[in-house]
Amino acid sequence: MNVYKNVTGTTKYTHIHSGSDTVCFMFSGAGYTYEKPLFYYSTMLMLEKKIDIVQVHYSFKEDILKKPMDEMIDTMMNDVNPVLSEVLTQHAYQSVIFLGKSLGTIPIACDLMQRETFADAKMILLTPLLKLDPVLEGMLHSEHEQLLVIGDKDPHYNNEQLLTLGRKGIHTSIISEGNHSLDAGLYDTHNSLDALTEVMTQIKYFIEK
Repeated sequence: MNVYKNVTGTTKYTHIHSGSDTVCFMFSGAGYTYEKPLFYYSTMLMLEKKIDIVQVHYSFKEDILKKPMDEMIDTMMNDVNPVLSEVLTQHAYQSVIFLGKSLGTIPIACDLMQRETFADAKMILLTPLLKLDPVLEGMLHSEHEQLLVIGDKDPHYNNEQLLTLGRKGIHTSIISEGNHSLDAGLYDTHNSLDALTEVMTQIKYFIEK
């Protein structure tokens, strides 16, 4: 296994390469970065399943959420597209998985799901920003296999929206008492670890299907 720290254009990315025919592109949240639990253990899980990993390190600032939606999507894709192009040109991957958390679900739902190139890709959306209409609409109008994980205490949680997404055939997992970091309860270590285990179980099942 080799770990490469690369730069394409202005975007840095980490490529964990073991010669797999499958790659998982990861898109972090604004403040929820790759060393935090959901990404740390998702990375471990992908390595366990012999899946290569690409973690995109955005070049923009965290105040991107203050921008208009179209500008936000364009800014994110300006970082994401060069990485996708470079990695997929240089390596003959047969299967692609996209995994995003919070802000990182925007490029998945608002762009990548609409591309014929990625028609067979699996999409994992952790705490998607469902209050943003383009995110919800992108998920609803996609034919991809999708896994959505959200906590019922997340500000973006909406039961009716989740029922609609579920009827569309999207795999949904609701974490009881889970907040936007998918921690359960206030300083509740035991239940938060249980929640983390449940998330990893759902991801494992989804990528093995």
